[in-house]
Amino acid sequence: MDDTNSLIEQRKAKLKSLEAKGIFPFQNKFTPDNQCAAARSGFESGALPEGQRVSVAGRITAHRDMGKSMFIDVRDQSGRIQVYAQKNTLGDDSFDIFTHLDLGDFVGVTGTLFRTKTGEPSIKLEAFTILAKSLRPPPAKWHGLEDTEIRYRQRYLDLIANPDVKDVMLKRSAIIHEIRNFFHGRGYVEVETPAMQAIPGGAAAQPFKTFHNALGCEFYLRIALELYHKRLLVGGIDKLFEIGKNFRNEGLSRRHNPEFTMLEAYQAFGDYNTMMETVESLITTIAQKVLGTLVIEHKDAEGKVTKTIDLTPKWRRAKYNDLIKEKAGADWFDVTPEVRRQRAHDLGAEIGKEFEDFEVTNAVFSKFIEPTLIQPTFVTHLPKELVPLAKLSPDDPTTVEVFECCINGQEISPGYTEQNDPIAQRATLEHQAGGEQQKLDEDFLVALEHGMPPAGGIGIGIDRLCMMLLGQESIRDVILFPQLKPK
Repeated sequence: MDDTNSLIEQRKAKLKSLEAKGIFPFQNKFTPDNQCAAARSGFESGALPEGQRVSVAGRITAHRDMGKSMFIDVRDQSGRIQVYAQKNTLGDDSFDIFTHLDLGDFVGVTGTLFRTKTGEPSIKLEAFTILAKSLRPPPAKWHGLEDTEIRYRQRYLDLIANPDVKDVMLKRSAIIHEIRNFFHGRGYVEVETPAMQAIPGGAAAQPFKTFHNALGCEFYLRIALELYHKRLLVGGIDKLFEIGKNFRNEGLSRRHNPEFTMLEAYQAFGDYNTMMETVESLITTIAQKVLGTLVIEHKDAEGKVTKTIDLTPKWRRAKYNDLIKEKAGADWFDVTPEVRRQRAHDLGAEIGKEFEDFEVTNAVFSKFIEPTLIQPTFVTHLPKELVPLAKLSPDDPTTVEVFECCINGQEISPGYTEQNDPIAQRATLEHQAGGEQQKLDEDFLVALEHGMPPAGGIGIGIDRLCMMLLGQESIRDVILFPQLKPK
């Protein structure tokens, strides 16, 4: 029998022993009056005086047996506090039951606050209730689970063992909370739109396919929120946003997860300039409220600062074509497509044989320019072929009124002046569909023909935003349960 199985058997034996004593160790009859961190900080600040009786509950994360007395650490979501148990205070029977406790068990404790000889704020135990018996031992490295396979597959162990991981996930929740506050404060309406769609639209991506038994037809998990939001603009909802899941049946990487969280927001009578201000204000507001700073430090495993991102407004704005010329030559747009292809190849860009000319240019941007944009930068006026749902730039019909907000070397948010001309929109979508009529969302085009107000729109990848704000280099470290290949 291996060590783990042996420990499990020992814990099961303790469970049976408790049950034999009339103790059922899966209780739901304890209500704490304090969180662990609140009891600790209240005592240290003087808000809770020495001798104050408190009740807390949580998981046992440390256990020190001293014969006729014991120390345990009890931890809840807020933090930890030390508990001191004495045999002569609890009595023989209760102290014997206390010795059945193991690391990982949940316990409710009641006692008085005091400070140990070493100065540690603690609870002198008067009574306790076993709330849940842990039948499996915690990770061997309780204070720092490092095996990434275990961390991602058994995220609950990661959260138990690594307080920093839990802090990231709690801050992610706070970020989403502040996003909602921001948009509600600006008069936006939060909406919900279908996750299963007959025609996946709003982006160029490979969808997941499913089948609806009752309707007898195929559906797709959405790849974007956009087209349903524009239907709502047509319907008279002038300012709207949604935070929802999108699904793209594509590869996994440090920056891509097949299931990801997206924010999209639209404002009637706005344009791409309106939405740039919205993105800048949103992200700086979140940073200030959640992190208390506009200067974000990313650190390596040893805690050394590897890069610093300054979100202080106003953010840089640069035209896409100007950035291309800086990297690939001032004459880039004057030479022939064949010369551009060869030059991109010589630079080291990954160029597919089937790439169109605009894709060759964008390969240069993706490989050599975007990764260098660590500080907030709005890259504006992208080639029209890249964003078929945006309006043409009045002064340059080869580009559209679009921005990509790049921070930390990756796109955080695209946004643009929305195309509301139904004839022009049909033409660009037909070109994108390559003549395949079934790929056209006719219902969306019909809605547009009823009249959509001029508008600006944005999308923000919540996962990438959290990576940037919370100093994480992998998308898996800001998602509670990232996609993994089954064992």
